[in-house]
Amino acid sequence: MSTKPAPVFRRESLAWSALLVAALAAMYWWWAVGQPVNLPDAPSARIACVSYAPFRLPGESPLDASAFISPERVDADLRALSQRFDCVRTYSQGQGLSVVPQIAGRYGMKVLLGIWLGSDRKANAEQIRLGILTARDHPNVVRGVIVGNEVLLRGDLSSVALAADLAKVRAAVPEPVTYADVWEFWLRHPELAASVDYLTIHILPYWEDKPVPPERAVEHVAKVYAQVQQAFPGRRVMIGETGWPSAGRPRQAASASVVNEARYLREFLDYAAKADLPYNVIEAFDQPWKRDQEGTAGGYWGIFDAQARPKFAMQGPVTEDPRWWLGWLAAAAGGGLFLLAGAWRRHRHGWRDALALGLAGLASGAALAWQFRQMVFACRNLWEWAVSLAACLLALFTALRLARWIAAHLAGATRPFQPGRLRLGWLFALAYYGLLLIFDGRYRDFPLGLFLLPCVGYCVAGGLSDPGKRAMPRLEQRFLAAWLPLLGAIVVVQEAGLNPVAWLWLGLNLLLASSALLDWRSARIRLQSQQA
Repeated sequence: MSTKPAPVFRRESLAWSALLVAALAAMYWWWAVGQPVNLPDAPSARIACVSYAPFRLPGESPLDASAFISPERVDADLRALSQRFDCVRTYSQGQGLSVVPQIAGRYGMKVLLGIWLGSDRKANAEQIRLGILTARDHPNVVRGVIVGNEVLLRGDLSSVALAADLAKVRAAVPEPVTYADVWEFWLRHPELAASVDYLTIHILPYWEDKPVPPERAVEHVAKVYAQVQQAFPGRRVMIGETGWPSAGRPRQAASASVVNEARYLREFLDYAAKADLPYNVIEAFDQPWKRDQEGTAGGYWGIFDAQARPKFAMQGPVTEDPRWWLGWLAAAAGGGLFLLAGAWRRHRHGWRDALALGLAGLASGAALAWQFRQMVFACRNLWEWAVSLAACLLALFTALRLARWIAAHLAGATRPFQPGRLRLGWLFALAYYGLLLIFDGRYRDFPLGLFLLPCVGYCVAGGLSDPGKRAMPRLEQRFLAAWLPLLGAIVVVQEAGLNPVAWLWLGLNLLLASSALLDWRSARIRLQSQQA
């Protein structure tokens, strides 16, 4: 039986439990993402049409006016795509894309030819000129001409100006002419229906104002398609974009993942085959440049990654991350690092000390590997990599300091806990990022792996310290700690309570805030006792 006072024994038991749960949870997460998930098979691996943009290599972007894709690159892409797709949809002319119909024809593919329209009327006129020439030169390949993509959504042109451009192209080409936009904007501008030969609508359940979870996504698509058909009776309606991202922040109950992308596409292809409707899937290759406009998720809508490797098969189980074992390897490295750090300056205090350091190291290594995996998807340039890596190193340094104190305390040492300015820095960082999520969070990821280390570490250390020796936190720490729970709760409300990651984010806010608030409470009680 332990001879320690009951409060001390209780605090130490909670600390051991927290370390064990953190280590096991981190290891379980990595194991879970490596397990094959059984999904319904697609009716065929072949797909009717797919969006094609060749700007997938580092530094490439259609927003760069000087960008140019060689015919050899386009040829290699279309030769590979022809094995699985009957048609490709393009979005603009110029920058090397005008050769797409000529090359697609070599491989028996059709083309939905895109003409890009924006707010620059001069650039629009050049796009229209090139599009008309290309469509006339390849009448047997071009299946249709799409004049403008989500122009109304962006607010670049009025419906009147858009109708004038549509009329100009319709009068000049023999192919059917259409305009593509999110389905809601067709319902808001029904007058445009008279300017097109058929309607092209985008239905992206993940990006809806009220995101739709993957298990109900195809049902949502069918409902929307029927709604548009009812609004425009007798008119042909094509789904011009639909798909699911394989990486990025979860939006309410809609989680971006490889498994969910595979599930959605398989179920949608089955629905499209049974309903016999025209469709185009977005998109052939991941487009990293889109992360500038749409956050991490914007770069990962491809059926193939940026290196032209397929992300998943259309039949059989799908694994989220086949290299999940790297997370366990990182956890083992973290455990070894923390044990070595514990030996520094002869800090060791027996097996309890080593066990606590090992558990803290396992959890920290797995969490940082989780964060690094997110960085691989999210970081766009050297600056973002440098900032992210610096933040991870600071989190590791913080976790090492806290783990040494926690381990020594559990082994019998009685040094007082002094969080100092480092905790203030993490309180500020968490509050600042919380504000970003609240006011500009649509495209921001949740850096859970980064903040897991200081939030859990300070909570465990704070709960383990002697209440009678806790120092009064500075005013800045008390202020930030008081606001963190509210900031975390607002994020949960914004996600309609449906996003598990938002709840985890709230949990981290509560953990870090509790460390400072417990110190504040204990110091106040001690001060009142002294005054009495």
